[in-house]
Amino acid sequence: MTIAVAVSGGTDSLYALLMLKEQGHDIFALHAHFLEPCKEREEAIDAMCSALDIPFYAVDLHKEFEQCVVAPFMNEYVHGRTPNPCALCNATMKFGALLREAEKLGADQIATGHYAVLEDHPIYGRTLSRGHDCKKDQSYFLSLVPKEQLEKALFPLGKKKKEDIKVELAERGIAPAYPSESQEICFVPNDDYRAFLINRGADLGSGGNMELADGTVVGKHNGLWQYTEGQRKGLGIAWKEPLYVIQKDIEKNVLIVGPKTELLSTGCAVSNMNFLVAETHWGKNLLVRTRYRQQPIPATIRTEGDMLFVTYTDPQSPPASGQVCCIYDEDLTVLGGGIIERSI
Repeated sequence: MTIAVAVSGGTDSLYALLMLKEQGHDIFALHAHFLEPCKEREEAIDAMCSALDIPFYAVDLHKEFEQCVVAPFMNEYVHGRTPNPCALCNATMKFGALLREAEKLGADQIATGHYAVLEDHPIYGRTLSRGHDCKKDQSYFLSLVPKEQLEKALFPLGKKKKEDIKVELAERGIAPAYPSESQEICFVPNDDYRAFLINRGADLGSGGNMELADGTVVGKHNGLWQYTEGQRKGLGIAWKEPLYVIQKDIEKNVLIVGPKTELLSTGCAVSNMNFLVAETHWGKNLLVRTRYRQQPIPATIRTEGDMLFVTYTDPQSPPASGQVCCIYDEDLTVLGGGIIERSI
């Protein structure tokens, strides 16, 4: 069994590489250039792997990344939605294109530095669940990866804590080539998505009215793409009480705002479901996350055609359309994930 270990040069992938080597696995390191190839970065990672006596390969996937991640990211904003490029990258690139490259090089599985757990379940089969480091858990971002691709994945860090990993590497005297934490969206300079979209020439539409639910105009917006459901800051509205973004009416190019009493959502509609556990095995006590920083919350779910309708036990701030809805059972096993179409 040969394992390709996806390496970025950072702490997490270095530890995954080291952990599998110390366990005696047949491994090689594999670096993907998702952005324009950087010779300096490749040489630094190669030197790191050479010091550990581990074979190293690099593949150029920047054209696939542009097509599968960057272009959809821009398209979602053009249509007034808020995309989740990291979840899409996991599904299409890390466990898609990169996995295929690893298999070409002779790998049977691919290991990454994700903080999530893959284990065999007596009923579900191979399952994905939350990482033991709650602050770093990435099960939410992995919920769109098809089951057959996760079958070939390994997550050596799933039961580890980030701080413990740093200590263990320091004790071994081993340093990553790039120790700093990666930025939120790897292809957006300085995490400024507004500047990125403008510089890329995206057709972002024009400004329009900000209105209350009854149609009262209270201000002007600068393009629906710049706002997110639940947003309060940056609206530039002088009103008798704080106003929040309630909804984006794409057809009318209107930003609907209102007081906090109108903000709460009872649920959401979810499309493009990726089922990691067959619905027939889902229990009654379900939990969902509609944003990464949210703790799983109780909900009921019903299916109508190819859509899932989630109803929260307690009303919540509205999720952004285009984001991921990750569904868990009561033991925090991921049952599946899909794309939020709208609040309900």
